[in-house]
Amino acid sequence: MHSDADLQMLMVQYQTGDASAAAALVSQLSPALHRFFMIQHVSRRHADDLLQETWLRLHQIRQTYRPGEPVLPWLYAIARHIRVDHYRKASRVETREQQVDQLPEISAARQQRAGVGVDLEALLGSLPESQREVIAMLKISGMSLEEVARATGASVGSVKQKAHRAYEKLREQLTRLGFGQLGVGGHS
Repeated sequence: MHSDADLQMLMVQYQTGDASAAAALVSQLSPALHRFFMIQHVSRRHADDLLQETWLRLHQIRQTYRPGEPVLPWLYAIARHIRVDHYRKASRVETREQQVDQLPEISAARQQRAGVGVDLEALLGSLPESQREVIAMLKISGMSLEEVARATGASVGSVKQKAHRAYEKLREQLTRLGFGQLGVGGHS
């Protein structure tokens, strides 16, 4: 993972118009942001769109970043708002459109995947959205409890509680699937 001091330096340079600093931020942070969106049950295309929208929004509001503040919580708060906005917009569209059944070839592909080990996407998909979001930030993006709390606007205690509940649910599911006592959890 990238040190926060390095990210802060790049962000300050980006604020002054340094295109190479902007490119470095995009290059370093996009993979984790993309995984953050993918874990929230969006298609790859939607994750790509959300990632692009996050960088566009960040570009528009880059001057609101306060030098010396951690970059990841600020960035993930932006990404989280974009994801929520996307979800609300999609929900409004969905209520006006008729539901379409899942295509059979998609179901068959998922069943084939499920036969090969654990389907992480399905495991994480069973978690409530708030727990899935916390796990994505902690484990996939490598953020600290404090950074996740800042990004979500929650207390550190609330983040710990959501993570603990998510780990418990994941342990139960893995045990049911016959994976015994695997080490799931731990805090950053």
